[in-house]
Amino acid sequence: MAASFERGDGMNYAPVAANKPEPVCGPGEFTFAAMALDHGHIYGQCNGLLEAGGTLKWVYDPDPAKVAAFLKAYPNVQVASSPEAILEDPSVRMVAAAAVPSERAALGMQVMAHEKDYFTDKTPFTTLAQVEAARAQAAKTGRKYMVYYSERLHVESAVYAGKLVQEGAIGQVVQVLGTGPHRLNAPSRPDWFFRKAQYGGILCDIGSHQIEQFLFYAGCQDAKVLHSKVGNYRNPDHPELEDFGDATLVGDNGATNYFRVDWLTPDGLGTWGDGRTVILGTDGYIELRKYIDIARDKRGDHVYLVNHEGEHHLQVGGQVGYPFFGELILDCLNRTEQAMSQAHAFKAGELCVRAQQQAVVVR
Repeated sequence: MAASFERGDGMNYAPVAANKPEPVCGPGEFTFAAMALDHGHIYGQCNGLLEAGGTLKWVYDPDPAKVAAFLKAYPNVQVASSPEAILEDPSVRMVAAAAVPSERAALGMQVMAHEKDYFTDKTPFTTLAQVEAARAQAAKTGRKYMVYYSERLHVESAVYAGKLVQEGAIGQVVQVLGTGPHRLNAPSRPDWFFRKAQYGGILCDIGSHQIEQFLFYAGCQDAKVLHSKVGNYRNPDHPELEDFGDATLVGDNGATNYFRVDWLTPDGLGTWGDGRTVILGTDGYIELRKYIDIARDKRGDHVYLVNHEGEHHLQVGGQVGYPFFGELILDCLNRTEQAMSQAHAFKAGELCVRAQQQAVVVR
């Protein structure tokens, strides 16, 4: 199984559970394949499924170098000669993929048409037409179009915060405040990363994490984008790159959201981004310092809770695990929706596209 990659490189950040989780199925009971290795998140997707008991059978990508790197991490995987070798294999239940963002929906449509579930890296869509087409295809085929919103699903402090909210630790959620700074590492990025038509824009891309978290923590079924902004402050040599974006949303239950994302992380930070989330409730609040507690503790997964009983600090790394992947496997086997509802996955993807489309360009 692939180990966690360098903390300084968010594109290739692939968490591994500190404590071996209990598989939810036996060997060969849930077989999946990996395709479209354009983003390093494919390793995180595969790690999570393998830890939960999945069996990784195939890999396909037209780039031999990407396949060779993948095989170093997962040496027992078979190399498919074409996408059809995977899509037409009846033993494959799911295809995990991290294609170029603008190509993710088309691949998902193809996977679902072959009666397989699809697990894509975020962002799942770059246009509203893709959202509607995928919704229709999922409804027609009954297959899943699931999304790797890793900044909640593959972060133990974020998982723990979800449990606190569901237990009523801070009362009713009023607002979710999110910051998602990332280190650019421009020389290591592929060409498509700097082409807006392919990566979708910053609010569509890394903003998708923030919108998904808001919907989840605040319990919203829908939301409206009130306003959004994007800009390029530091990278004039890449004119189509947006290195800053923010947005404000209001949910259908009255909860509000503000988030800011950027590619401006300075070299002096000890990890790829100081991601934080603040969840305000009627009876307290939670702050997550996901990847580092700056100038104090290089470990991540810090949870700060303030409620009527007092102030609390918990470092939950290695203690919570990543239950989403096991729940997803069981959902695919049992045709249930415990890990994430299809409506939620699509709504987060839709709203990040809407935030992007209506964004004011400030620089």
